[in-house]
Amino acid sequence: MSTTKSIFSPASGQSPFEQGQAERQIALEYLAEAWNEAEEDGLETSALAHASLFAALATFVRMHGDEATADLVAQLPDRIRTGEYNLERILQ
Repeated sequence: MSTTKSIFSPASGQSPFEQGQAERQIALEYLAEAWNEAEEDGLETSALAHASLFAALATFVRMHGDEATADLVAQLPDRIRTGEYNLERILQ
């Protein structure tokens, strides 16, 4: 993996939220690299998306339980509709 952590490494004195945000950004970069490699190997984007959702939800259920995961998923429609997951949206 060739991702460098230096530009995302938490600086001294950062809040736990900012540190967590930096770690999530690094994790997203790892996932993007794996996703790109899978596409290059011929896997369909929809298959990757379904597998990723399954893996994420199964992890949340294991870590937080069925109810907490269901509550999180129940919030997704509004978050999707407001563009939170739209990578092409323009922030003003």
